[in-house]
Amino acid sequence: MNPVVVIGAGPQGLVAAAHLVERGIEPLVLEAGPGAASGVAEWGHVRLFSDWAELVDAASARLLESTGWVQPESGFPTGAEWIDGYLAPLAEALGNRVRYGSRVVGVSRKGRDRTVDAGRDEQPFVVHVQFADGGEGRIDARAVIDASGTWQTPNPAGADGLPALGELAAVEAGALSYGIPTSESAAAFGGEHVVVVGNGHSAATAIALLAPVVREAPGTRVSWVLRRGLVGNTFGGGAADELPERGALGQRAKQAVDDGLVDLVTGFRTEQILHEDGRVVLVAEDGRRLDPAARVFVATGLRPDLSFLSEIRLDLDVRLEAPVRVAEEVDPNLHSCGSIRATGAADLAHPEQGFYIVGSKSYGRAPNFLALTGFEQVRSVVAEIAGDHEAAARVDLVLPDTGVCGGAGDFDAPDAVSGAGSCCAPKPVSLTLTV
Repeated sequence: MNPVVVIGAGPQGLVAAAHLVERGIEPLVLEAGPGAASGVAEWGHVRLFSDWAELVDAASARLLESTGWVQPESGFPTGAEWIDGYLAPLAEALGNRVRYGSRVVGVSRKGRDRTVDAGRDEQPFVVHVQFADGGEGRIDARAVIDASGTWQTPNPAGADGLPALGELAAVEAGALSYGIPTSESAAAFGGEHVVVVGNGHSAATAIALLAPVVREAPGTRVSWVLRRGLVGNTFGGGAADELPERGALGQRAKQAVDDGLVDLVTGFRTEQILHEDGRVVLVAEDGRRLDPAARVFVATGLRPDLSFLSEIRLDLDVRLEAPVRVAEEVDPNLHSCGSIRATGAADLAHPEQGFYIVGSKSYGRAPNFLALTGFEQVRSVVAEIAGDHEAAARVDLVLPDTGVCGGAGDFDAPDAVSGAGSCCAPKPVSLTLTV
């Protein structure tokens, strides 16, 4: 029988494979990178705000225990520690079911393009792969689980969802990068002006790393650029967050602002990025300009790569590019994304039977995805693929509340704190986009 192809050997992809093995279904995990959790490795210096107990899936733990593995004790690992203590051993236990250097470039039905109805559901999936050595391949699959994540497709600094004028040139010049600096790279900018663009946990982490540099290196300045004003969830839920480390992260960022270590720039929607004399200048749509900076760190979130799914019939929300029923839960226009119900196979299903998007990619452009969410998703999806509909419909997880009950606020009010669109309010009818 054809295997179930899992796209991505990150946390959710490896856990999906472990669940499939436990149910007697052969998985084949295709990973574009050179090793397990290659995406996580790129932010390996960042400490997670989830405890070890929330970062290990039950089925994978059972598989690993048969190899003599011992689950790490409580604590909050970095991404690198998560890989070393759990994800790399899990990939090793799965053996040759995981293939590295295998980038999925297309998924379709065998012998059927997207337009063909006749006999579609009876045909296996065909997965087109590009290998690291330049070769190509086609793999037949009984089902496909897309756990490829969003790490490789960051949102740009440009406020309209497109790169600002000059943004790509700034990247090429090494003056702008996406993601979170390391402690070492942050320290290298002592005495310089540094800009962080974004409002979320990644941006807050960057601020927390840069604030000590301001204390220790005279002349260091940090500008934190927000597209909107201060809203209810700018600094998170604090003590009300049921993940204490997540709440504390936002409070550390707030303290840096309160202590004058960081200049908060609100309502700044970047239109252009000038690169002059080794410095970058951000220009807003309203004409405001920031002082020249040595580096810009962009942490404006991530988005899904749907390019290799053009022949798959998807039912996606028009705003978030997430499965419609998931989008109803995580839309940041309506509420904070952690205070939601867990989602399973029924929420993740598409018109293309046997195809599922799981993990952070299932949230589309919405933030605040938790490993726990993905573990529950893959448990349910694998149960559905195995024909265990009762287990697939069961919900085994209640997500921790963020402590924030408010939407994104008034988009055009520079310093509004708004309850409009609150997660406490009734949800409007969702708009959908069939792709």
